[in-house]
Amino acid sequence: MLMIAIPSLTAIPALASNAAIVDGTQFESIYKAEWSWRQKQFADNEDSNNEAINPHLPNVSKAAQDERLNFWKDILLRLQKVDTAALSSQRQVDFSVYKNQIETLISEQEFRLYEKPLSGDTSFWGDMASTARRSFKNELDYRNYLAQLDAMPVYFQQSTDNMRAGLKRGFTPPRVALQGRDASAASVADVKSIIDSIYYTPFRNMPTQIPLRVQDELRKLATEAIRDQVIPAHKTLLKFLREEYIPQSQPSIAAYDLPDGKAFYQAQIKVYTTLDLPPEQIHQIGLTEVAKIKTEMSDVMKEVKFQGDLPAFLHFLRTDAQFYVSTSQALLDRAAWICKLFDGKAKDFFGRLPRARFAIVPAPDDIAPFYTAGRGGPGEYTLNTYNLPSRPLYSLPALTLHESAPGHAFQMPLAAENQNLPEFRQHSYISAYGEGWALYSERLGVEMGIYQTPYERFGMLSYQMWRAARLVVDTGIHAKGWTRDQAQQFLLTNTALSSHEITTEVDRYIAWPGQALSYYLGQMAIWKARAKAEATLGEKFDIRAFHDAVLDLGSVPLPVLEERIDRFIADGGQANARR
Repeated sequence: MLMIAIPSLTAIPALASNAAIVDGTQFESIYKAEWSWRQKQFADNEDSNNEAINPHLPNVSKAAQDERLNFWKDILLRLQKVDTAALSSQRQVDFSVYKNQIETLISEQEFRLYEKPLSGDTSFWGDMASTARRSFKNELDYRNYLAQLDAMPVYFQQSTDNMRAGLKRGFTPPRVALQGRDASAASVADVKSIIDSIYYTPFRNMPTQIPLRVQDELRKLATEAIRDQVIPAHKTLLKFLREEYIPQSQPSIAAYDLPDGKAFYQAQIKVYTTLDLPPEQIHQIGLTEVAKIKTEMSDVMKEVKFQGDLPAFLHFLRTDAQFYVSTSQALLDRAAWICKLFDGKAKDFFGRLPRARFAIVPAPDDIAPFYTAGRGGPGEYTLNTYNLPSRPLYSLPALTLHESAPGHAFQMPLAAENQNLPEFRQHSYISAYGEGWALYSERLGVEMGIYQTPYERFGMLSYQMWRAARLVVDTGIHAKGWTRDQAQQFLLTNTALSSHEITTEVDRYIAWPGQALSYYLGQMAIWKARAKAEATLGEKFDIRAFHDAVLDLGSVPLPVLEERIDRFIADGGQANARR
């Protein structure tokens, strides 16, 4: 395996102990060197922006993790010596975003999150499988991928060593959220034929520019690597999961019951929301927003002349055949049609559109039972077609706007294509911004005319309610002693989500403390900024310019977003001013 060496700090410009950086040159040198190094510290996942396939897997051993922590702490010390007042306005924004990234990386190392390399519906081995679904363009991509396959046993061993250390101190996902999580490992370990393995996928249809003799050689090497490295690594992992990790995992569902749990949960709140809000305040915000959305739901029920209360209406939505399809392809087709509805409206709401396109694909069979309803990112909108009676059509427009365009598969490529941003802003992701924007996109669909029926608007409101309810449920579970049943019942009572989806979602929040808080708090920040701009600018307000100003940022902490819209207002609503 190619091990990743931690670079000498001399690779980054040295500073005297009492020095202050008076221009952006040294700051630029620091972030460029650190960002280049950072790219080698993590394996690819489904949201990776890399064009080429990496030729390595990272060193994730305890020694490497300790060196990373020391390295990032040194970077933070250097940043603290920066004279930010001497930086240009653009560099000041870069500095705020970059410092937040480094502080987040340090926080995650200090709490040793690498000892828990799996969360709600992701895992280190599942991320490995996502590489097999990427586009392979040339022979080098295949050679690099084969190097990853050969390195898999060491990478898996290091990862399970970390998990074992977490297990020893009680730092694991809750046991209830781990049920069935061995299935994705088993699908590789127990595969009947190597050519049926997910890891063989890139070799089934290879680019025609690769000579046939080379294709044959690469397929032979892939067969050997899967047989000798990949399958044994998964068999070892599967045994560990079934016999050791899952049976001995954390019985409590609360983050507060993890080691240093209160501090850990508060740190995760800061990571995912970029705000210093206590759980009690977030819980109350959620209850307030739930009450507001209930009023909107009631208005839709009156519009469709439904005779009954909200629980009866939710039961009707969950059980009436008109809201469901009987084939996976029908669901995929409907999602594609919604995407084309957006395309017809895009020019009226956005000044800039990404060049990158995206595919719509079904969630892989091995993870679909516990996967979310959909997931979007650069180049792909993954739609879960498992258990079709739990995939209502009235929710599909909101889901599609969130995951595809103008949500994740739109926002992330726009950031990556923005050459005015440094790389660490083009290719990073802050949940409060990214999820906040995607949730904002759902409600924006009302103005865009995407929702064709009152039921689809109710589906949007149900999704808004779902995210507002997350503020209540996540803090309830992790800070207020809520049970799993209590959390499920809150969602069952207040949203139109199916019982299956409520179960998978609650287990996701249980396993991923804090992440669920980012959506609604992020959306609130964007709507607040927009309301301020509309009220101040009046007739000068241009929705296209506002959206461009927000999306031009890349992915930033919410206070940086607020400052950007203040500048947008000061510039008279011109998105491109003061670049």
